[in-house]
Amino acid sequence: MHTPNMDLFEFVSTYAPLFFPAVRITLQLTALSIVLGLVLGLITAFAKLSSKSLINYAADAYITVIRGTPLIVQLSFIYFALPGIGIDLDAFTAATIGLGIHNGAYIAEIIRGGIQSIDLGQMEAARSLGMTYGKAMRRVVLPQAFRRIVPALGNQFIIALKDSSLAGLITVNEIYMTSRRLGASTFQQMEFYMLAGAFYLILVGIFSVIVARLERHLRTSSRQTSGVL
Repeated sequence: MHTPNMDLFEFVSTYAPLFFPAVRITLQLTALSIVLGLVLGLITAFAKLSSKSLINYAADAYITVIRGTPLIVQLSFIYFALPGIGIDLDAFTAATIGLGIHNGAYIAEIIRGGIQSIDLGQMEAARSLGMTYGKAMRRVVLPQAFRRIVPALGNQFIIALKDSSLAGLITVNEIYMTSRRLGASTFQQMEFYMLAGAFYLILVGIFSVIVARLERHLRTSSRQTSGVL
């Protein structure tokens, strides 16, 4: 157990390894929720762009409800309320689904904005070459849109990582929950919250570096492609 005279190095070296399983859970939760969010976001973005009003309304309702209610309420509903109608999910699955649905609403607007930022002439030119709408979207519009939305997507992924801390409130043993549990057992809440913050800061820093490198790579590729053309 930690004692008040334990120095910083001894505290970190003693307790930091106890966070490693929680870091793994946090990364798994973040990765799975981002993948789910990307799938839902892409589907919803195309639904928003659809000419069918019913599909438009469904996409608008999803985005409005998810963006208009707190994430903790959404997680609590999935984990605590759904069992009342026979849908009983474990905490990790409930958190993954809840975070994925939440991310999807924001990612949908990012993707939609990226697609609409591409000049309509790009789609018209692709269609004039005999491409179907889907093929033109996949080969011409989406690659260009993706380059433009990488910074916004990167920010959303970082937000998703930090939002994963709310999963601790439905008993997922991620970083935040681990800091609460260890702090309560040792009566050193401040130290453990600071240690949890350090882990989040490191993970966010790694995510930020990855996104920045991807942005530079895409800019370089775009310049080279333009040069060839």
